[in-house]
Amino acid sequence: MTTQQKSPLMAVSISEEAVFKGTGHPWSHWQSWLHSINASELTHKEIASKLAEQPSISGWWSQMLAVQFEQSIGRRVVGQDCSGSFSVSVSKTLNGSMDDALACWQKLVQGCTEFSDVSISRGPDISSTEKWRYWRCGLADGSRVNINIYQKSPDKASLTVQHDKLESSEQVEHWRAYWKEQLKTLSN
Repeated sequence: MTTQQKSPLMAVSISEEAVFKGTGHPWSHWQSWLHSINASELTHKEIASKLAEQPSISGWWSQMLAVQFEQSIGRRVVGQDCSGSFSVSVSKTLNGSMDDALACWQKLVQGCTEFSDVSISRGPDISSTEKWRYWRCGLADGSRVNINIYQKSPDKASLTVQHDKLESSEQVEHWRAYWKEQLKTLSN
């Protein structure tokens, strides 16, 4: 089965090939096993914990398989987290350092009191670690905007807009388009 083909039991969020490569078993094996333990009666955390107990399943794969299972039984849709909210991220690579990228972002949003007609309700807050730069704010609709910047190569930094706590897949698409448009104007 190629990466593009999916079994009828599999949601589109992850390929059969990736599941087999990452876990040593096809999705059909995991789906049968999850049904055998009545995983549909368990919380996301309980499903992931049961999967993590299986040989050759990393913590990351236990989370991925739990999400995949929840999608396959209709508990969540692609892009939805276990709390029921949605998120979207958009990235752009910029020339220069992480600090240069942060300065470009700050210049872009200087004086902004809203994004796409939704008021900024808290922040922005700026922080940094050795490997990351962060810019965060909350919006009046309860969503959060997180800017995450890391050094991609000696002369390039990656800036990602992560917009969390969205209420629907429609909001995801609205904000994806909005943030892509904003990042088009970002340059250094």
